[in-house]
Amino acid sequence: MASVAEVKAAIEAAVAQVNEGQAAIQAASEKLAQAAQTMAAALDGSGHELVGAAQAALAQADTELREGLAATLTAVERAQTYAAGI
Repeated sequence: MASVAEVKAAIEAAVAQVNEGQAAIQAASEKLAQAAQTMAAALDGSGHELVGAAQAALAQADTELREGLAATLTAVERAQTYAAGI
């Protein structure tokens, strides 16, 4: 069985990895926002349903990234709370 110090160290390492993932999620969200702006400018005035579907898909992807980020924040909070209590 791992010692308390080993468990805390493992939690810290996992949190660091999650932090890296959070940065990647935020970068991806920013790129999606840029892509959505570029697409909107390029396709301004188009009423084609595929244009609307593409824009909706980008918005959905951004929503899901934000939900994923929120979940990681909760995971980190709970892991750190556990580590503080052991």
